This record gives sequence, structure tokens and C-alpha cells, in this order.
Amino acid sequence: VDYDKAAPIMEHYARALNLMGPTGSGQKTKMVNQIAIAGLIQGLSEALHFAEEADLDIRKVVDVISKGAAQSWQMENRSATMADGKFDYGFAVDWMRKDLGICLQEANRNGATLPVTALVDQFYGDVQKMGGNRWDTSSLIQRLRKK
Repeated sequence: VDYDKAAPIMEHYARALNLMGPTGSGQKTKMVNQIAIAGLIQGLSEALHFAEEADLDIRKVVDVISKGAAQSWQMENRSATMADGKFDYGFAVDWMRKDLGICLQEANRNGATLPVTALVDQFYGDVQKMGGNRWDTSSLIQRLRKK
């Protein structure tokens, strides 16, 4: 199998490696990842924006809530940069919109319902209109700050 030949090389740069199924299954797995991240970043953006509007210290809030069920990689690695309004650390909004478009096309084809993904895709469109095409995906918080 081609996977078996490639796996020893991919193991050097992949944190997790698994044959997901027939051709196209890996791409669909990537779609699942992007759908999950889109909703998570929007939720984190709303939470941090709420903390700001409530005059809470974001870093203290994150220190507390990151020890419980709200913990995520995004919270641990992007909350401080989100608080500082710095968005040059990761996957660009333009790339995320491309990926979410692929997800929404596949969902239309396979019958999956993705209302949150469709909404967050529109929110990333707002970020693009703000000039944030190359900002990282955590920049969703900026559209909430826009008054």
C-alpha cells in the first residue's frame, strides 16, 4: 500500500498519522478539523470579547478557565495574542475561507447541515473586508471589537 511506503517519512513531521480510509478520506478529515476550529475560534472570540466588555483581565480569566472544560489549544496558544490584537501567528483568513468553502460544498453534496460553519465563514468575510485577509484565524475577535 502507498500509505505504508510513505508513513516512515511522514512520521518525521506529523504529530498524528493514520490511514483514514479510501482516497479522499484524508481531505474529509481535514474538513472536520476546519469545521471544529471555526466554531471554537468564534466561541473563544466571543468569550474574550465579553471579558473585555466586562472589564475583566483576560489573562487572569484565561488562566482560570483554561484549567477546566473550556480549555483548548486555541485558548492556550492564541488568547494572549488575541487580547493584544496581534494576528500574524498562524493560518491566514484567506486560507480558512477557502477551506470552509470546500467544507460547505461537501456538506451540500453529502447532506450534512453546517449552520455554524456557514455563519463563521461569513464572519471571516467581514474580517477580509476589514483588511484582515492575511491575519491569522484568531482575528475573528476584531469584528466583535469593531464599533
